[in-house]
Amino acid sequence: MAEEKKPQPSGVWPTVKPFVNGGASGMLATSVIQPIDMTKVRIQLGQGSAATVAKNMLKEEGFGAFYKGLSAGLLRQATYSTARLGSFKMLTNKAIEANDGKPLPLYQKALCGLTAGAIGASVGSPADLALIRMQADATLPAVQRRNYQNAFQGLYRIVADEGVLALWKGAGPTVVRAMAANMGMLASYDQSVEFFKDSLGFGEAATVLGASTVSGFFASACSLPFDYVKTQIQKMQPDAEGKYPYSGSMDCALKTLKSGGPFKFYTGFPVYCIRIAPHVMMTWIFLNQIQKMEKKVGL
Repeated sequence: MAEEKKPQPSGVWPTVKPFVNGGASGMLATSVIQPIDMTKVRIQLGQGSAATVAKNMLKEEGFGAFYKGLSAGLLRQATYSTARLGSFKMLTNKAIEANDGKPLPLYQKALCGLTAGAIGASVGSPADLALIRMQADATLPAVQRRNYQNAFQGLYRIVADEGVLALWKGAGPTVVRAMAANMGMLASYDQSVEFFKDSLGFGEAATVLGASTVSGFFASACSLPFDYVKTQIQKMQPDAEGKYPYSGSMDCALKTLKSGGPFKFYTGFPVYCIRIAPHVMMTWIFLNQIQKMEKKVGL
């Protein structure tokens, strides 16, 4: 007797499920990674090596400084990761259907990653701006500090002081950076999982660890130059005459290249890479656990 096919799930939940799961896994991973991310931003702002930055933060600001901007980081994941991981899942599912159910080639995964990254960054850019400003605030002179109490107050202040469109200040490099990161992270992760699991016969834990390491490296290498420019644009302050140091992303990139050479864009690469790889790994682990839990309760 032929096995009866289960009816396809219908309703709102199957549609929103990838988005909810993606946002939840990203927020959980960020809660763990926040101290490393905070250190990375301080390194990019020229405060020294990872050890120097961590020592000075503990001495001058206390342990809580490592979690400064956590509310903005969580809000960013609730918007950015929800949109990008949900979009990536939907895009790859549609592409697999169009490919008659066959596995996608690497270039199609990369295109899905590029698109998902652009969607996620467009949605998450305001929270990202608040996050960068909160993390960089302590490095500014006292008179220039914004002193945002949390992400929502920061967003309110930005709108009140600079206008609604200021929420997307630096959105150009943010979107480009996200496209590069997601192309490197999502495509290489999927490809690495297939290689470690199918070709090398690794178990689940080893596959996740190996694929996350490869994925983290490519995401870091592809995105750090854009991340560096984005950080400089978002944290810049006008001088006494009201002029900003950079007129835009391209101006920032050219001035950085002229003053520091191409390797200036990779300032903080070890810490950035160390942050990306664990975040990728934990995001997938949390996502896997969330999906298992949903399956147990019939969601």
